[in-house]
Amino acid sequence: MKSRIFHLIFAALLSGLAAFLYVGFSDIASRAAQTQAVPSGRPEAAIDLTTDEGAKLVNGQWRYSDTKIVEVDFLNPGADKQPTGRPIKTYDYEPKAGTADFDDSKWEIISPTSLSDRRSTGRICFNWYRIKLTIPERVGTFETKGSTIVFQTALDDYAEVWVDGELSRYIGQMGGSVVSGWNAPNRLVIGRDVKPGQQIQLAVFGINGPISNPPTNFIWVRESRLEFYRTEKTVPLVTIPSEVNVQIVKNDPEAIEKIVGPNPKIFKLAEGFKFTEGPIWIPDGKHLLFSDPNSNIIYKFTPKGDDPGALEIFRTSSGYSGADIAEYGQPGSNGLTLDPQGRLTINQHGNHRVVRLEKDGSETVLADKFEGKRLNSPNDLVYRSDGALFFTDPPFGLPKFGDDPRKELKFSGVYSIYKGKLQLVSTDFTGPNGIAFSPDEKYLYVGNWDEKKKVVMRYEVTADGKLENGNLFFDMTGAPGEDAIDGIKSDQAGNLYVSGPGGLWVISAEGKHLGTIIAPKHVHNMAWGDEDGKTLYLCARSGLYRMRLNVAGLRPTPEAIR
Repeated sequence: MKSRIFHLIFAALLSGLAAFLYVGFSDIASRAAQTQAVPSGRPEAAIDLTTDEGAKLVNGQWRYSDTKIVEVDFLNPGADKQPTGRPIKTYDYEPKAGTADFDDSKWEIISPTSLSDRRSTGRICFNWYRIKLTIPERVGTFETKGSTIVFQTALDDYAEVWVDGELSRYIGQMGGSVVSGWNAPNRLVIGRDVKPGQQIQLAVFGINGPISNPPTNFIWVRESRLEFYRTEKTVPLVTIPSEVNVQIVKNDPEAIEKIVGPNPKIFKLAEGFKFTEGPIWIPDGKHLLFSDPNSNIIYKFTPKGDDPGALEIFRTSSGYSGADIAEYGQPGSNGLTLDPQGRLTINQHGNHRVVRLEKDGSETVLADKFEGKRLNSPNDLVYRSDGALFFTDPPFGLPKFGDDPRKELKFSGVYSIYKGKLQLVSTDFTGPNGIAFSPDEKYLYVGNWDEKKKVVMRYEVTADGKLENGNLFFDMTGAPGEDAIDGIKSDQAGNLYVSGPGGLWVISAEGKHLGTIIAPKHVHNMAWGDEDGKTLYLCARSGLYRMRLNVAGLRPTPEAIR
């Protein structure tokens, strides 16, 4: 009986996929080709990962695992077409090995030359191939620095390709990760503006088909190849809003589902940036501004529903105007926000200052020195509704961070500007970073970027813009993951969204960890956007994403509900 069920499930899966590809492939493929811009033609260099020489060149080791089909409970579609109906018994597979940090250390090590061996025999079967690449300095005489890397693979019969934990839901051979057709090659960009020594985790999920009788049904790798293309200048690209994988850790299932819904989705909007940070929604123009501190640029993104949005440079030299910019890792702007009058306020790393952009385009310096000494590198910021500004000032924008000779202050402070006066309000942090108010503005939350002390502090805010009665609100120090605490935002119910180890932590106003949103790339900062304030725009390393939630966030705009 079960074999019959398996047969029907898989047959339906493949037939449905085929129908989708037939009906909508031409439009999707053409738009994907326009937006993904996968290089074609003869590459400058190539590495064959099915050879010992190729795997050695990238210091890679292929690992392999079969999967097993397991019975699980799932929810039927409800009236809302989402999985909100009655639970049913269905089937899933294990392991879920697409994430970048999946532990494959106990998997079978296989030779690159054996990728063509037939595996996972069975009428219905799946498997995984994983390899971590280290980009070499050269491939032959070709220097890899700054190049674009395309991964081309083809599996018998179908495949998903996960890159650093991300599965882009594009269908098609031009930049798509998902099944593109029977034994068809998948070509997708896995790195832009790469650096020697950079690591990229690839996970290839193999799927057999069509339904046939063993032993004629296998999974095997037909090709696995890296192609290098010279890129004179890396240009970020908008994409068709494409669904990417998302996981939700549900510590309090009822509470977190009220926020994210039963079927949460994250969509990629743009990619190819060096590092994305400090987003802010501009309600008048219905667009998003965000920083690339590594490129010294502020970008403007205008969403267009299900079509690719418009991306343009809003401001160059966004955070640094000096001549020695090459010494800096993050010289540009970081945090962006709006004052109660709707004027953009910018934290500038390299210029060591906080500025306000006036309506005529000029800059007004709000803060650059404390007691005659230059600020470190103002990071994140938030306004109170009366115009008092609070910001953090870690050393992360300096070339050598805390050890940089340019650092004039012995501490990393939290400051306020109240009625034009700069005030040091806290020196409790080694790396003060994300900052946010509670809905009633009674409390100010500040996060600490320090792997040894991953904490969020909560302070009472006085009328004159000072802090008192600071208490530990939440401690993530023991949580696994290299990332410490970055951006912090609040929703109108008082929940905090904290960029912490492993993902975006959702914490109630009472300090209860409700759950964690795990995106394929680590989210470093976010902003509430769109007309209703229920879209969370996510700055995650080299990409820009969005996620619709069931709650509205606090926004620094005159019309915000506080």
